[in-house]
Amino acid sequence: MNQNANQQKLGNTEKQIPKTPQMNERDFINDLLSTEKYMTTSYSVAMHEASHDGLFQDIQAIFNETEACQRDLYNLMFKKGWYKIEPADQQQLQQTFQQFQGYTNQLPAGGQLQ
Repeated sequence: MNQNANQQKLGNTEKQIPKTPQMNERDFINDLLSTEKYMTTSYSVAMHEASHDGLFQDIQAIFNETEACQRDLYNLMFKKGWYKIEPADQQQLQQTFQQFQGYTNQLPAGGQLQ
């Protein structure tokens, strides 16, 4: 990634932490975030494959809690400046919007698949 692209990243000022061989606060939170992302993906698959409504509802409740925890960890890392994002290219956004607008125009009246 070139230096110009780095200047376009969005984020907060990074909270400095000592660079040591031991895991630090950032490492622990990053590990937790990765685990929560993996878990939400796994619960999503389990919900899709649940054949019993009660089981589906239980997994969905756990999924919702896990997803909320994942979002809290993301927000914490972003707040501390440990998670940077790149702004979207306006032209690419418009092209993608037009592409999906074309898809919705192909749906039957009411925008619902039959």
